[in-house]
Amino acid sequence: MKHFMKYLLIISLYFAPINKNIMAQEKTLEQKVDALLESMTLEEKVGQMNQYNGFWDVTGPAPEGGNAEIKYEHLKKGLVGSMLNVVGAEEVRKLQKLVVEETRLGIPLLFGYDVIHGYKTLSPIPLAEAASWDMEAIKNSARIAANEASAVGLNWTFAPMVDISRDARWGRVMEGGGEDTFLGSQIAKARVKGFQGEDLSKPNTIAACSKHFAAYGFAEAGRDYNTVDIGTSTLYNVVLPPFKATVDVGVKTFMNGFNILNGVPVTGDKILQRDILKGKWGFDGFVLSDWASIGEMVPHGFAKGLKHAAELGVKAGSDVDMESSAYVMHLAENVREGKVNESLLDDAVRRILKVKFELGLFDDPYRYCNEKREEEQLYHEDHKAGVLDMAVKSIVLLKNTNSILPLKKDQQKIAVIGELANDNNSPLGSWRLGSDNHTAVSFLEGLKSYSENYSYVPGPKVFNGNPNFLNEVEVNTTDTSGIDEAVALAKNSDVVLMVLGEHGFQSGEGRSRTQLDLPGLQLDLLKAVYEVNKNIVLILMNGRPLAINWEAEHIPAILETWQLGSQTGNAIAKVLFGDYNPSGKLPMTFPRSVGQVPIYYNHFSTGRPNPESTVFWSHYSDEKNEPLFPFGYGLSYTSFNYSYLQIDSSDQDSIKVSATITNTGELAGEEVVQLYIQDKVASVVRPVKELKGFKKIYLEKGASQKVEFNLTEMELGFYNHNYEFTCEPGEFAVMIGTNSQSGLSGSFVKN
Repeated sequence: MKHFMKYLLIISLYFAPINKNIMAQEKTLEQKVDALLESMTLEEKVGQMNQYNGFWDVTGPAPEGGNAEIKYEHLKKGLVGSMLNVVGAEEVRKLQKLVVEETRLGIPLLFGYDVIHGYKTLSPIPLAEAASWDMEAIKNSARIAANEASAVGLNWTFAPMVDISRDARWGRVMEGGGEDTFLGSQIAKARVKGFQGEDLSKPNTIAACSKHFAAYGFAEAGRDYNTVDIGTSTLYNVVLPPFKATVDVGVKTFMNGFNILNGVPVTGDKILQRDILKGKWGFDGFVLSDWASIGEMVPHGFAKGLKHAAELGVKAGSDVDMESSAYVMHLAENVREGKVNESLLDDAVRRILKVKFELGLFDDPYRYCNEKREEEQLYHEDHKAGVLDMAVKSIVLLKNTNSILPLKKDQQKIAVIGELANDNNSPLGSWRLGSDNHTAVSFLEGLKSYSENYSYVPGPKVFNGNPNFLNEVEVNTTDTSGIDEAVALAKNSDVVLMVLGEHGFQSGEGRSRTQLDLPGLQLDLLKAVYEVNKNIVLILMNGRPLAINWEAEHIPAILETWQLGSQTGNAIAKVLFGDYNPSGKLPMTFPRSVGQVPIYYNHFSTGRPNPESTVFWSHYSDEKNEPLFPFGYGLSYTSFNYSYLQIDSSDQDSIKVSATITNTGELAGEEVVQLYIQDKVASVVRPVKELKGFKKIYLEKGASQKVEFNLTEMELGFYNHNYEFTCEPGEFAVMIGTNSQSGLSGSFVKN
């Protein structure tokens, strides 16, 4: 009788969509997934593993001819499991309706998109958010992004990017959490929680995607898509922990990458995807390729052709093929020829279906298709307030000689100079596919709400044409017209606000640079203005750390404002005039010269670390070893004193380290208290210091607070070359301070 009932269920699925049948006859999620999987043909399984990019206006007629018609027919046959770049509640509904009502099984689609730092209402770029060291603000930023993205029909974001990178030449540093594994792991968890919420089935949550697995941030020479060749210590102790952190908080999907790692394209890396991710870590979601990265194994020289690439991809653990068509064209054939075991497809499809069930798509395939909610949520006032809060927390005060900042609200004769000051597009930053151009509050617009006593000149043109997401940014290096006008204005002004930096599209994917200085003629402009008025505030807008040696030596006040998104001008003005006391800290080291890159605080000691009377020690002959601004660095309008370092190692399972922080300045403010350790001698050499804790505290003028950290084996241990976690006895140095270079030091012994 049991077999007869299952036979009736399967027969019924050939004539009607599955939703009600499965829901009525199976109880647990696993049972529902298994019953559905058992009803699927080989081609339908492959279809769930195939993802296409949006290819036609769904509100218009069906495409005819060419690749578009093929994709359309695949949708109708159930040979597509997910789409990307299809947005809008109406468009998503019509495409979902096509699949749910016209395919044999009616399995709903996933709709994915690069929702990186917001959909319409944009937060600061992720690297800027990382500078806040504020996990609740970062989580809320992702929550705002999920609210808007889900309102336009999306249920999946290709974020967060959790790649650790130490190379500012790589344009995608703007998309991640910086150079440090501990900080990066906390940020990764916050973003996943913000996107996915507490209940993934709610219509205002979206599935998150941890990317790029793995080591993409270590591309040689900082050149995008380039080779990665790192040792096991770096892989296990630096690269992998943020990915593991997202698994621990329930991330639903992973994305592999474009890069080779130690000779193997990560898309075809079985050790990474099957042994570590799905094996040791127990990840139960699914793995997505990056755009056509399965097909790219052919030019890498790893696969003989697209058919072979499909075989290698699925064997390695890549569950979904984004836009290379390798699976939909060749995977069923590989199975029939015995080159691929169908059980690998079953595992992949089971993972995909599980996420679709968890999103509630089988209960209601149209739960993300509410036009009324779409109209209400986009650019919502609460979202604007949320991204403004995120923006002010992302600003880092790098220098403030003689307390030139904050400006007085009755400040007279302000000169504003720089093309970026009047730009309402560039500050949106890169990776803002869903947002509308020219919707940022420009710096001048933000300034107007505080002062009318300013004059503005753009100076020489910086960026030619209208830079966009697909093209290189063309920089003016020859036309100096505008410098004289800027100099004339500066001569007759009390203070000069110089707004300089990179265009928003000079960072991001494919935007690698060999120079890290101010593009074009901006430094020439700054030097010319400095000659006539030294009372300058340099406001930097950029998507990566810059090498600004001359600027740091000469300019009295420097604000690192990154690219702050929709509320850029309002956020900068609040900080400039003291309505918000800056609290940001650098998530990446700023080099003195591009020749120092990659540069990072948690390096290893060499055998010759100290200056010698001869040249035979580890150094440069033309530059200092030290960075311009170290990791964790950031000033405030007030000052903080660190005292009374205490270390209690009586409980070896939880060693307590504390210090007292006192606000010794004239204003209330926030401070990020940072804890660093060093394992002095170990079986695998450990860095000179590693961040292992931080707390952001608020102190009124004159107030003090004792800040305590607990160090357990998780903070003190490391992975050896066999990927075994170990915590060895010995002496540990410890530091509590205001950045990675300055603080109170002590030591303890771990038995």
